[in-house]
Amino acid sequence: MAMAGTPIVVLPQNVKRYVGKDAQRMNILAGRIIAETVRTTLGPKGMDKMLVDELGDIVVTNDGVTILKEMSVEHPAAKMLIEVAKTQEKEVGDGTTTAVVIAGELLRKAEELLDQNIHPSVIINGYEMARNKAVEELQKIAKEVKPEDTEMLKKIAMTAITGKGAEKARGQLAEIVVEAVKAVVDEETGKVDKDLIKVEKKEGAPIEETKLIRGVVIDKERVNPQMPKKVENAKIALLNCPIEVKETETDAEIRITDPAKLMEFIEQEEKMIRDMVEKIAATGANVVFCQKGIDDLAQHYLAKKGILAVRRVKKSDMEKLAKATGARIVTKIDDLTPEDLGEAGLVEERKVAGDAMIFVEQCKHPKAVTILARGSTEHVVEEVARAIDDAIGVVKCALEEGKIVAGGGATEIELAKRLRKFAETVAGREQLAVKAFADALEIIPRTLAENSGLDPIDMLVKLRAAHEKEGGEVYGLDVFEGEVVDMLERGVVEPLKVKTQAIDSATEASVMLLRIDDVIAAEKTKEEKGEGGGMGEEESEF
Repeated sequence: MAMAGTPIVVLPQNVKRYVGKDAQRMNILAGRIIAETVRTTLGPKGMDKMLVDELGDIVVTNDGVTILKEMSVEHPAAKMLIEVAKTQEKEVGDGTTTAVVIAGELLRKAEELLDQNIHPSVIINGYEMARNKAVEELQKIAKEVKPEDTEMLKKIAMTAITGKGAEKARGQLAEIVVEAVKAVVDEETGKVDKDLIKVEKKEGAPIEETKLIRGVVIDKERVNPQMPKKVENAKIALLNCPIEVKETETDAEIRITDPAKLMEFIEQEEKMIRDMVEKIAATGANVVFCQKGIDDLAQHYLAKKGILAVRRVKKSDMEKLAKATGARIVTKIDDLTPEDLGEAGLVEERKVAGDAMIFVEQCKHPKAVTILARGSTEHVVEEVARAIDDAIGVVKCALEEGKIVAGGGATEIELAKRLRKFAETVAGREQLAVKAFADALEIIPRTLAENSGLDPIDMLVKLRAAHEKEGGEVYGLDVFEGEVVDMLERGVVEPLKVKTQAIDSATEASVMLLRIDDVIAAEKTKEEKGEGGGMGEEESEF
């Protein structure tokens, strides 16, 4: 046959292909590298990372998801593991490092099983059986927490803040977070909308000056210096329309031949603006927040009426103001009535770190609040804000689900013990995968010990021994004293959802990577790489 020996080209020349074990090992290695990157940040004694982007901006943090978001990652498998952290952050707010470290360890254990010629499908089945059993056991281990148990909620918030840059003020921050979350709980559903808690960041003061404002703080100033700086017993109007003369919808040309007509035209414009201000003042409003612009003349008339006005307020801030003050956002000045106005005990312009800000506080029943985060420098404030955000997430989960578990590696050791017993009931090679899953969970207490300068083997042996006793499921590692202690007594507690979400996300990501046995990757063209800026052949894989 004439065709014999002729090569058939299916893929273009600039495409790389990895098949079978090569593809699996490459993906597993990429996932493990990502997990190793954040592993040293885990726990109260975890180290920080400094990230510098192309523009030279610096981020110093030990928050797992922040590190992974800021990193420039090329490898597709590594990107999939970063998605684990992002999902954890979105759903729970904390436990991002835990989720990624568990995923990395599951991949490492899977590689050992692949070396024993165990098929990926068998490993996947075993992992999924172990995941389901782990989630089931977590429900049995979990303790209940009631919404009125403020002390326990504070402990949950403090656990999330420990290890972050804001740790020295964790007691005060935890108190602020619990108050803030409780203020915005929906009374009907018991759910918490995190968006109703605004975190405003300002450097130039110690962390201890962080405070909760029972209302809204807006990073804007009065539109006119003649307006009052402070309004007590404020009646607040929220306008989603400009206080200026509206331009015609169609392109119209007005020709004026008589100077008197020009004066009439200008006077008519002035009258329209004056009427708008009169209508606002007639409702009894003495504070106006406008989402659009305010004409210079309108500013003058508002100042004469003693009305404090702010323009170009963000839509999200307008919605928070409506929730905090009870005002209704009005889209037409003609429709504004006294019933649409909100109330606040005090509206005041204050200077914070050299910038003017409007404080709307002393609201009767605020359903939106603001945490004014302070820190000595910009990097400190950013880390304080991240700690507050994590704490808000865990308190929200605890309130909504009402279940907590012990921290400090206690839950992972207990789950590993129970999964090993469960593995004995599993027939076939899946038993090895279930055991591998159990071993992988122990990476959390092992890492906590390593990051604290303790001997991981000694600590694991002590933890396993403590968990064999009656009621031992609450014993975890106190990294400060290097001892195995009752974590509930020490106040190291986490919401159940942090653990279930971490195990779910980590298992799904590792299973997805194990399913891949063929990677077909098109290389970037020279134009995409940038002239002379591309990495070497060997480096471009990661």
